[in-house]
Amino acid sequence: MQREAMLTQLGYVPNDALLKQLQRIEENTTGYEKIQKHIMDLHDHLKIDDAYVAMSNSNDFFKIKIESQSPEIEEEAHEKIRHFSEKFKVAINKLENKNTYYIVGFNH
Repeated sequence: MQREAMLTQLGYVPNDALLKQLQRIEENTTGYEKIQKHIMDLHDHLKIDDAYVAMSNSNDFFKIKIESQSPEIEEEAHEKIRHFSEKFKVAINKLENKNTYYIVGFNH
């Protein structure tokens, strides 16, 4: 998938700075080419749970953010993220005391 299409699918308006940031994320994410499609699928699946995949502002990784106000929907989003991680062997790091994860890369 081309970078501009990926940015658009994630809800960004592509520009040079975002394209460079996405390139850094790709280079920083182990096995990115193996999980790219799964990241986009996860983004689509999480929309109904008030959650999404975005580019982190503080680290060169994709982040998964859960913003649901409902505990049940929030737990459903966490379950989808766990399933995504296990099924596609994607290493994720959950931030302590936050509903945010970083996608670190493909976990061989």
